[in-house]
Amino acid sequence: MTNEIRVATFAGPGARPEIRTVPWPEVPKKAALVRIACCGVCGTDLHILKGHWPKPLPWPFTLGHELSGEIVEIGPELTRDWPGEPLHVGARVMLPPLMPCHACDWCNRYPEQANKCPNPVYYGRYLGFEKPPHLWGGFAEYVYVDLDMLPGTKIYRVPDDMPHRLASLSEPLTSCIRAFERARRAGGFPWGATVVVQGTGPIGILAIAAAQEMGAGRVIAVGAPEKPRLELARRFGADATVDIERHATPEARIAAVREIVGGWGADLVIDCSGHPSAGPEGLEFLRDGGTYVEMGQFTDAGAITTSWHRICAKDVTILGSWGFTANDLPLGIRMLDLARDRYPWYAMQTLFPFGEEGLAEAIDAAMAMRTVKSTVVIAEDLCRE
Repeated sequence: MTNEIRVATFAGPGARPEIRTVPWPEVPKKAALVRIACCGVCGTDLHILKGHWPKPLPWPFTLGHELSGEIVEIGPELTRDWPGEPLHVGARVMLPPLMPCHACDWCNRYPEQANKCPNPVYYGRYLGFEKPPHLWGGFAEYVYVDLDMLPGTKIYRVPDDMPHRLASLSEPLTSCIRAFERARRAGGFPWGATVVVQGTGPIGILAIAAAQEMGAGRVIAVGAPEKPRLELARRFGADATVDIERHATPEARIAAVREIVGGWGADLVIDCSGHPSAGPEGLEFLRDGGTYVEMGQFTDAGAITTSWHRICAKDVTILGSWGFTANDLPLGIRMLDLARDRYPWYAMQTLFPFGEEGLAEAIDAAMAMRTVKSTVVIAEDLCRE
């Protein structure tokens, strides 16, 4: 067993990844060391690297949170995951970012909105808790969690036969499930509803699948480019797509959507795009009395988006939907498990090798929209399923 672990760190916005080595950690009684199989490049990673994160970050640090891996060491008192499933060496797990502490007054008062906890835990530490380089991000060979140090840390076991590439989609899919569930609780997502998904990036593609699994009647996707994104949206079950490059103005896109859905507009529009103009335009996709869910505007990407991104960032009911709660994640894992053969999940993933060059290429491809989901393979032997 090696006594060093390779991790990728970033020095700040716009920085290229740098591979460093850190010592193999000791694993105390309520801790675990997880070998990472693969980790997707999330839109959050891209926003952070563009300098859009609204709060100071402890540069340099390791990005990556759409991960799946296997426990290689575990303390004797860490026996079960958050929902209560048994944990052991060899168990397949995912680790979500920014989990609530479940100890503060906010978490006790507002458990359904605990994802807005003011003291979130990020892979076993508060942001800035320990000086990097560290083992707290998925673009690394291993991730370390310690529930004794920070009890709010969460681990979720995934089915033993679920491939790691599929499991790495559970975190972003869960965000989509929660957004639709918020719309359902508000009466805005009845069975058989017509749904318009704004944006055909990874979240948009996963939202198409989630909408169908949760009872949508028709799904229309609005985005670009045709290849690979709109083409994949149709493969995932979108009844129709609207190309924003061909329909170059908001007026043209609004007319195209309304023609597809029947003239009066859709029952539900969910924004997964992150584009400044998406909100006002998406409202016009709706029928009167319809429901709009904002989950694409979540960072401070500049003055033009500031007012709209607060709808999502504050998780307000317009409907704003920001991330998920700890109780939502098993739903994402379960949906992937049950629907693993119904959608071309792997078609949305473009694989890149772990290393400075491979990780930089994965991020560049995601930023340029040459991929739907750039996924970094950390351990090839774990991803050969």
